[in-house]
Amino acid sequence: MTMFKPRFFQRRASIHKQIVSCIFLLVFGIVFLLWLLNTCFLERFYIHMKTTDLIDSFQTLSIESEDGDLYSRDYYITFENLCAGKNLSIMIISPDGTILLTSQNESSMIRNQLFNSLLGMNGNSKELATDEHYAVMRQKDAFSNQEYIFLVGTLADGNAILIRTAVDSIHDSAKLANHFLFAVGLAGIAIAFAISEVMAHVLTKPVVELTKLSQKMAALDFDAKYTPRGSGNEVDVLGEQMNTMSAALEETIGNLKKANMSLQHDLTLREESERMRKEFLSSLSHELKTPIALIQGYAEGLQEGVNDDPESQAYYCEVIVDEAKKMNQMVQQLLTLNQLEYGAQEFTMERIEVVSMIRSVMNASQILLENQDIKASYVGPDSSHVWADPFWVEQVFSNFYSNAIHHCEGENRIEVRLIDLGNSVRIQVFNSGKPIPAESIPRIWDKFYKVDKARTREYGGSGIGLSVVKAIMDGFGKGYGVENHENGVLFWFELDK
Repeated sequence: MTMFKPRFFQRRASIHKQIVSCIFLLVFGIVFLLWLLNTCFLERFYIHMKTTDLIDSFQTLSIESEDGDLYSRDYYITFENLCAGKNLSIMIISPDGTILLTSQNESSMIRNQLFNSLLGMNGNSKELATDEHYAVMRQKDAFSNQEYIFLVGTLADGNAILIRTAVDSIHDSAKLANHFLFAVGLAGIAIAFAISEVMAHVLTKPVVELTKLSQKMAALDFDAKYTPRGSGNEVDVLGEQMNTMSAALEETIGNLKKANMSLQHDLTLREESERMRKEFLSSLSHELKTPIALIQGYAEGLQEGVNDDPESQAYYCEVIVDEAKKMNQMVQQLLTLNQLEYGAQEFTMERIEVVSMIRSVMNASQILLENQDIKASYVGPDSSHVWADPFWVEQVFSNFYSNAIHHCEGENRIEVRLIDLGNSVRIQVFNSGKPIPAESIPRIWDKFYKVDKARTREYGGSGIGLSVVKAIMDGFGKGYGVENHENGVLFWFELDK
């Protein structure tokens, strides 16, 4: 199966960067927009508001002049508060030029500005608002060289009035506001960046978990599951759906593996059936000849009373029973082999923990090891999951391990090793002793073939065990084999992870 190179860190950086960038650009955009509005429109807005203040002040003073209260000593405090509260300079002059009321100690400048405005002597004026009783203008004063917004009008009692406020204060206010906005904006951007980092980490954490889960699913590792956070949001829903999909994929892949093995077996079955039938009959007749001859010979000896002493008769009976057991074991193995080779036996592919199976078989054979003074060890991980039929994979390992015990010599050592190959695992069984002759290696998987016939018969071997292994592994569609080493023999087989 083609594997892909994980790009988890690139994806994580991309999502993280997008969230931080969006929040940063949003805050920066808001600060920039405020600065732009402040620069372009604050002065206009300020002038509009000051124009409104001048008109409101004029109307207030005009009403007070009708009642005659404007020039009274009691109204002077109210007049001062009006000027100070709105930062206005106000002067009221009678038609004969007498200053009736002013907010300035030095009144000559404002009086000259009043006369110049009434006489139209300043050509730099810009009219802002006008009425039959007043006019509001913006102009630069020739005496002070400062720009003012001023109102020139006639009160209800017929006296002239000049109300003015400096424009330079507006510029200073706008400049100060821009400086303040710049400082606050920098602080806001820094805080937004820090908050966006925290938010990005919190928001992308479940996405990162889903990314890891998808990578494990792509690698056909279905043990990993998404843990919902209980928020019920779209990420939790997606994670639960991925868990469901993972379980469905695991089941489907198991069924596909089973169907694939069945199809492969069916394709080879027709070509092999006839050859196997002839080979089976020939080998069976040869293997049964010896035990049948022994049973017949010893049975006739008992029948004819060749030896009358009880000990000899017991020995004859023991030989007959032993040979009958061997024949029965051979028949059972042949039936199993026949089912495997002709497809009568179906495999149930499951995801199993294979290390526990290995340890179970090794523990069950401990008595045999102690009787022969053999030391056995396991080398490999404490846990490993594979796809296999649990019953038949145990048969394969048991056969290799049993052969290792029966042929162990020299160092009297057996080593079982599990090696992770990425998409599969290899299980090896090594026993110290004599290597298998080179000419016998291709034939050891054949039915009834025995490298050392005398020794095989000594422990009751029939020469069928490795044929059963071959049939099982062919059914699995996985590799198996044997290797000679200087100090022993190593059998191995592989299983999908």
